[in-house]
Amino acid sequence: MTTLDLRKEAAPAPAFISAAARFGVIEKPDLAFTPAVARETEHLYEKVKDFIPAFEWAAYAPYVHAINRLKKERNAVILAHNYQTPDIFHCVADIVGDSLQLARDATKVDAEIIIQCGVHFMAETSKLLNPEKTVLIPDAKAGCSLSESITGADVRLLRERYPGVPVVTYVNTSADVKAETDICCTSSNVLAVVESLESDTVLCIPDEYLAMNVARQTNKKILTWKGHCEVHERFTAAELLAYKEANPGIEIVGHPECHPDVIAVCDFSGSTSGMINYVKDKRPQRVLLVTECSMASNIQAEVKDVDFVKPCNLCPHMKRITLPKILDSLLNMTEEVLVDPAIADRARLAVERMVNLKQ
Repeated sequence: MTTLDLRKEAAPAPAFISAAARFGVIEKPDLAFTPAVARETEHLYEKVKDFIPAFEWAAYAPYVHAINRLKKERNAVILAHNYQTPDIFHCVADIVGDSLQLARDATKVDAEIIIQCGVHFMAETSKLLNPEKTVLIPDAKAGCSLSESITGADVRLLRERYPGVPVVTYVNTSADVKAETDICCTSSNVLAVVESLESDTVLCIPDEYLAMNVARQTNKKILTWKGHCEVHERFTAAELLAYKEANPGIEIVGHPECHPDVIAVCDFSGSTSGMINYVKDKRPQRVLLVTECSMASNIQAEVKDVDFVKPCNLCPHMKRITLPKILDSLLNMTEEVLVDPAIADRARLAVERMVNLKQ
């Protein structure tokens, strides 16, 4: 007797087609600083003239001009974090903000292509929230010390050690880590996220200092992980006290990724957006922002009556993003950010819970 196997063979997975193949490659334009380029970028130079000398603008302007033209041709939108340099932040970005704002705004864009001017976890988050869109990052090596401090396997081990304890994960993590998380948070909403959970104990990972700072604001028991931001962990309370002594009347505004001893010295502590709003609303005569250096420059362009003292701690990863690399992304459709479908749905759920949290 012959037995027929009527089961259909599984359809082969569709072959991956690169962004360059899908959208095509565009030839590099002429990058001469012509009178026309000077004219068409003059209004943008007004925003950054305090940071870029006129003789240097001749090198920046052709890139700014080409990027702004090409993003329209490509139907692309540029998202830029507050730590990007002023030429990117003020001259080519369409949407700017902190990680929470960019995560939310990424869901509202109509463009086919998202260019993420930030670090890799931010681009992954944009891809999670916009799975049908093409997400590019101008330099795939733009990483993050916090993101690299923990893996999905680490989170699974933490769940074994603390069964039933909800996991709140800082958005500064990989999709692999987000997939093992109950809900994400940022420095803007970490307290609201922690308070939204019914458990008396919460794992708040991976930023140890953020977790320690939020622990001072809640009655819940906060379990931590020893991850740190390489920019914010370099600030010390002694350093800030020295600035206060040298600059009587200065106001110090700190980010909660700093050590609690540093935050104790600050006049105000808040998220990136909270720090910006404080300066814009309070208009202190002189201020020191305890965060990444470029943010002070970006705010100063909008509040010229405030004197910024800048202890210039730069993020080497953020500074990998440059105008030439953004232009290369638009021309050659690189580097595309993809998330493994096996983890994308779970990671997306943790991010969406954060984005949709009513505060």
